[in-house]
Amino acid sequence: MATLNLRNLVKRFGDTTVIHGVSFDIADGEFVVFVGPSGCGKSTLLRMICGLESVSSGEVLIDGDVVNDVPSARRGLALVFQSYALYPHMTVYQNMAFGLENLGTPKPEIEKRVGEAARMLRLDTYLQRKPTALSGGQRQRVAIGRAIVREPRVFLFDEPLSNLDAELRVGMRSEIAGLHRRLKTTMIYVTHDQVEAMTMADKIVVLRAGRVEQVGAPLELYNHPANQFVAGFIGSPRMNFLSGTAVISGGSVGVDVPGVGVIMTHASADGIASGAAMSVGIRPEHVLAGRAGWNTVRGEVASVEQLGGMSYIRLAAPDMTAQLPGQTRLGFGDEAEMNLPPDSLHVFDADGLSVPRAWAGAEMRQSA
Repeated sequence: MATLNLRNLVKRFGDTTVIHGVSFDIADGEFVVFVGPSGCGKSTLLRMICGLESVSSGEVLIDGDVVNDVPSARRGLALVFQSYALYPHMTVYQNMAFGLENLGTPKPEIEKRVGEAARMLRLDTYLQRKPTALSGGQRQRVAIGRAIVREPRVFLFDEPLSNLDAELRVGMRSEIAGLHRRLKTTMIYVTHDQVEAMTMADKIVVLRAGRVEQVGAPLELYNHPANQFVAGFIGSPRMNFLSGTAVISGGSVGVDVPGVGVIMTHASADGIASGAAMSVGIRPEHVLAGRAGWNTVRGEVASVEQLGGMSYIRLAAPDMTAQLPGQTRLGFGDEAEMNLPPDSLHVFDADGLSVPRAWAGAEMRQSA
């Protein structure tokens, strides 16, 4: 196990900077997920950590030691690739043992490590099969087993589930999370899927265009996003946003949304000028159906998705989605009323930064 620290990490390809001064810490035994849209620098950052990409400036520290110039093979890390990278002509056993054989590990030790990893991953009955005789999920487990037998200080996963179908991804998420609990080893996991991030991570690092937008526990990012980008990226379906101008009322700020009216919030008016550009956000699962006496939004239904246990209603104007429990009689073209409870609203200034709440009670209910 190991700690990992990144200090002002920069990566340049020629005149193009793709990682801009990234700094954060990963504690011993943590499961940390790098998440962000395609092209945000997740995989590049992972490759810098494991030594497959050079560091333009800044430092990578493992257990307090700077490893910028340490070759990848000597960093004590194991990388699980998206593409499995298995040798097709070798059996499962041979694939898992190959790296240890190259290191000159004694045969009894190889057999012991491969056997333990195979039992842990439920591959012990497949050791003599070749990759072509395995399912996608089994191949990914072989790739993970090949990493386990090396007994690395840190596991690195580069979008390992993206080639699997939806059902397999759910199962493999659970298996990797269970593996982390058993091994208690530091793990870094790269994905563009925020559902994977929310369900697996101890800590999430949200990246955009090579910069860190926010670092925190999954529910911290869900309940208290630092800015509008994080608010929109974390959570599924994504948060609704309505844009307008600030209206100051009794120490709190409302947002006057064209075509909707004033949406009252619990956000603090400190430092906010009346008429300033603002946005208000609410997650689809926090939208209420019907008239409740506050922040009522009326609009025409643009689409309905009925999943049995819940329904997704999207309004055309304003453009917003409500996730409602159970089933609904609303259909395309119907007039619908939705309500936006002030306790569930997030407010963002013209720069997209979160505006703090005016009083603690609202924040406590939002976190509950």
